[in-house]
Amino acid sequence: MYKEETIGAAAKYVQEMLSGEGSGHDWWHIQRVWTNARYIARQEQADLYVVELAALLHDIGDHKFHNGDETVGPRMAREWLEQHSVEEAVILHVCDIIKSLSFKGAGTSSAMPTLEGRIVQDADRLDAIGAIGIARTFAYGGHKNREMYNPSINPILHDSFEAYKSSTAPTINHFYEKLLLLKDRMHTDTAKSMAQQRHQYMEDFLEQFYAEWEGKR
Repeated sequence: MYKEETIGAAAKYVQEMLSGEGSGHDWWHIQRVWTNARYIARQEQADLYVVELAALLHDIGDHKFHNGDETVGPRMAREWLEQHSVEEAVILHVCDIIKSLSFKGAGTSSAMPTLEGRIVQDADRLDAIGAIGIARTFAYGGHKNREMYNPSINPILHDSFEAYKSSTAPTINHFYEKLLLLKDRMHTDTAKSMAQQRHQYMEDFLEQFYAEWEGKR
């Protein structure tokens, strides 16, 4: 199968799987990550085929919706890629990216050995910050039936993936436990530039949020 046909088939597959999902991990999230990943890949001169496949397939088996099982996503991606006769070297690369993609806590490392992986990780993280990142964070918090904010519960900078995955903290805490950290964890110069304004938007949002919470505005 030609590369363009494989990309098109992957997009169709993911759209059918994730359309209508309500936690912020829906098809539109995939489309935005895909779009940004393609843009960054062109700027950084990466392997566009690997980047596009990894961006499209990165959330088909998200551990958050499979009882924390990190093996589901790579396994589902491999099955789909094999069914579409993708060469083994590409399958290995895409699955390694998906396996390593997730943020694992403030005190943990997020090593991504290849340029293509760093690009997809950057694109995914860009969609976790800014206006859309804020919207997605509250959508997920509501989906998990979490408090929006509780001043008596302080953020925790988790030092292990298990601690991070098991957190049930209010949504506002997630800004400090993840979102505000992402600007300085971007890999590519392109993503670093894109992250600046989105990060500032979150800072401004939090300032407004606390002012309204305290009745000052």
